[in-house]
Amino acid sequence: MDLHPCECGGSGGFERRHHLEQQGEDLVTVYEGACRACGRDRRFAFVMDDEIPPPPPAYGGDKPSEIIDPGEFAEVASRYGRWAALGALNAPEYERHQYRGAMLTALAAEEEVLKFVPEGQDAVPASAFTSERGRALYEKDPDKFSRDLLEFDIEVSQRALAAMESDPPPAADEQ
Repeated sequence: MDLHPCECGGSGGFERRHHLEQQGEDLVTVYEGACRACGRDRRFAFVMDDEIPPPPPAYGGDKPSEIIDPGEFAEVASRYGRWAALGALNAPEYERHQYRGAMLTALAAEEEVLKFVPEGQDAVPASAFTSERGRALYEKDPDKFSRDLLEFDIEVSQRALAAMESDPPPAADEQ
């Protein structure tokens, strides 16, 4: 939802209300709220998969998303990963754990991109990019979506996360 700005050009963020609806045979999760910039009503409805999704920050089950394309996930991974890495590098050791949530989000998004690589293939196919933003990222650098590079990015994020987790928060008397 945050990837899709309002028609007015305002950011994709809005205060959401959530509910479930039965639509025929489908269970649909609905998010509604007003744009912070213009007040326009925003509504997103997603058909629920039969598979129970893993807890956040993971995005979904074993299958690739039908809502967000691999380029959009790559953008989320880059944004959160870069913010977490820069923050952790510039923070005192005892504050690095504060960037853990952002790094977990980046890692989850990287894992989602990898789901788009078909079994037995070496890269995300061009046909998987269904959004304008995703196609632009793919056209700019298709090699970024190779299995080897995606697996390497996941490994780097896992190492960064492990380093953040090994930095203990300060004791109460140190704060």
